Amino acid sequence: MALKSTIIEIQDLHKRYNGALAVSGVSLNVYEGEVFGFLGPNGAGKTTTISILCTLLNFDSGSAFVNGFDCKREPGKVRQSIGLVFQEVTLDNELTAYENLKFHCYMYNMGKKLAEERIDEMLVVVGLSDRKQEIVKKFSGGMKRRLEIARGLLHRPKVLFLDEPTLGLDPQTRTNVWEFIRTVKRSTGSTVFMTTHYMDEAEVCDRVAIIDKGRIIACDTPSTLKSSLKGDTIHLKTEDDEAAMKEIFERFGLKAAMTEAGLFIIVDNGEKFIPRLFERSKTGILSISLKRPSLEDVFLNLTGKKIREGNGHGKGIVSRHGGA
Repeated sequence: MALKSTIIEIQDLHKRYNGALAVSGVSLNVYEGEVFGFLGPNGAGKTTTISILCTLLNFDSGSAFVNGFDCKREPGKVRQSIGLVFQEVTLDNELTAYENLKFHCYMYNMGKKLAEERIDEMLVVVGLSDRKQEIVKKFSGGMKRRLEIARGLLHRPKVLFLDEPTLGLDPQTRTNVWEFIRTVKRSTGSTVFMTTHYMDEAEVCDRVAIIDKGRIIACDTPSTLKSSLKGDTIHLKTEDDEAAMKEIFERFGLKAAMTEAGLFIIVDNGEKFIPRLFERSKTGILSISLKRPSLEDVFLNLTGKKIREGNGHGKGIVSRHGGA
């Protein structure tokens, strides 16, 4: 088996804000050509880490390399190696799609002939060739996001960074954007490093790192992370979830996690456990469901926290049907 080439390497990275650790000892490798997902709730350290890798933010200690270049000592070479799409739309609404891309080419000192070739090529890739001369303010949210990704790829970056690429988009548009990202990966060969708090986006990544409170708590393929949970997952809602959680521990020796939707338990042979639960539970059970583990369950099991965190900065981890 051929060895994978490392395109991003982070070792023991630390970053403090006002005395608090935003990134605490993060270490990870990203391999050339993969779609790498950085999954975590708002405030977990995702954007801080991506800002460090894009040389927009300095760090206190540790090391960070992109395409073999030191993010602290060689920021110019790092920037030449990357494309970046921010959470917020950064297009000029008063310019056409073509003019937005042309300005980016100027920023990278691209010759006129090469710029024209790249612009036409990327507009084909993103399916916007027929809107080339249209003012961007007329574009939908999904079209703007596709144009931004095209802009980030004009100079053939080794790594394309996407910070919450589908934030604020409706589910259908999010799906379309992800189909496009997969097409881009096949067309350009660029490595894609993206942050997200959407579980379904993380599912389509080659590998996922779960970050919480500035620390990496797991990193592997989505299937391997899910298979790490041995057994079935049971979600239930009761008349008194706190009392039920205590009761489940006392009677079955199982630790349940409490979420906004109710209780979450991992058990062996869930089909046989559920009848026993009904028989021995004194707390009324309002609803119950059984399923195989998901990334959402992995996060819950690793952190013991609610899916949506009331951290004052956003909604935290969500699934597609859970809202943004």
